Amino acid sequence: MNAKELKGMVTDWRVATLIVLVVISIFAIAPHYDSEGHLVTNIQYGLDLQQGAWIQLEFGAEVVGFETDRNIGEFASDIGTRLDAEVELVDANHIEIRKPFSQEELEPVFTAAEGKISSYSPGVSKSTAEVAKLILENKINSFGTKDAKVQTLTGMNNVARYIRVELAGVDMNQAQDIVGTQGKFEIRVQTVGNESEHVLFGDAITSVQSPSQEPPGSDQWGVAFTLNDAGATAFQEAAIKSGATRDPVNHHLIMILDGATVYSAPLSDDLAGKLQHEKTRQLYASTGVGKSGTQAAQNLEIHLRAGALPVDVTIAGSGGVSAPLGERYKSMAILAGLFALLTVAFVVFYRYREPGIVLPMVLVNASEILILLGFISLIRFQLDLPTIAGLIAVLGTGIDQLVIITDEILHEGKVPSPNLYLKRLSRALGIIVVAAATVFIAMAPLALMDLSSLKGFAIITILGVLVGVIITRPAYGRIIMQILSK
Repeated sequence: MNAKELKGMVTDWRVATLIVLVVISIFAIAPHYDSEGHLVTNIQYGLDLQQGAWIQLEFGAEVVGFETDRNIGEFASDIGTRLDAEVELVDANHIEIRKPFSQEELEPVFTAAEGKISSYSPGVSKSTAEVAKLILENKINSFGTKDAKVQTLTGMNNVARYIRVELAGVDMNQAQDIVGTQGKFEIRVQTVGNESEHVLFGDAITSVQSPSQEPPGSDQWGVAFTLNDAGATAFQEAAIKSGATRDPVNHHLIMILDGATVYSAPLSDDLAGKLQHEKTRQLYASTGVGKSGTQAAQNLEIHLRAGALPVDVTIAGSGGVSAPLGERYKSMAILAGLFALLTVAFVVFYRYREPGIVLPMVLVNASEILILLGFISLIRFQLDLPTIAGLIAVLGTGIDQLVIITDEILHEGKVPSPNLYLKRLSRALGIIVVAAATVFIAMAPLALMDLSSLKGFAIITILGVLVGVIITRPAYGRIIMQILSK
């Protein structure tokens, strides 16, 4: 191939697109040596390939289907009163009881409230599970934990019984310290002596500011936060009722996380006077001066941001991967990928016995994997064992489709004329598109369902199919045409 022919092939938009994406992928992966001489990249590894821990939490609640002739709002409120539990309407026929009860325990209560149980599912509604997921993610991020993944495990009935937290790079003790508690936040006000009464839960807090100095420039640290309207009303009423607005020194505001007091201080004189006449949504909790005040403010911010999980949770299961085991898995995964690529190259060479066909076929196939790794690096998608299995699957299906193109073009054992070549290439690409659509349809349910161990495999397989159909197959068709013409 002379320089003119090479230039014509490289400048073709299909080949040029492939080359550009490969270059971008290399920059995205960014392989380089760290200060200790180890080769590192921007690829984010999952729990399978590095030290880490996973914890599966079980929601202490149930979603109950019911039948009643009463007003559903009044019925739900009545059930909550009888059970002394928080009850939320999920829809016109289901309620969520945010306390663990068996169906046998609930049946007489529903009967007494003039209702009947039609279905019973341990867990919470999908919307409640998403709220719990968001709270846990905020809590984990507040601790500065990297490579964390929180997934709700929701069934076909839209009820989530479990939520799984994966924390790469931390040990089991640290993981349990971060997510193994209820994370239930409450504000109370001191009444008489050491007695206190409930004011509001953490779900009444709508926003939390970073630690700041008040007034600005002073050495006094604290955290500002905002309540919703209902929370502001409850706060004002509790402050007046307890006497905190008239005698703030003897009526501390107490913040409790998981049963432990994380903050206790009187209302400021200004806030006490204001609450006597009007409610306020903007509050500021002072934590002290100097380094200790700064640290206390940072801790309080974490507690406030953590908020309250909608329901209590218990640890249903846990596990982890040690650092040496993670490195071993990583090495084995790399070897498996290289072995798959070499095996593919050998089989293709055995079939065609022509290096001019085998080399571009293998390079195009490898470029597809490189593009996928670059995309993974850009979106910070975790590379774990199921994801690697997806890459190997893409490697296999990719070479199959390149073989289809090559065989279709060499249908009669010789290179066809340009017009016939384009017809055969179009026919081959049509077959590939149909096959790709089949893979996409098969993988879509796995990618959308809450099956954490299979989701990565499905997503990478779908992405590989799209990259192949849109980018690498057309580029290979142009490259092989130039090579076979010789």
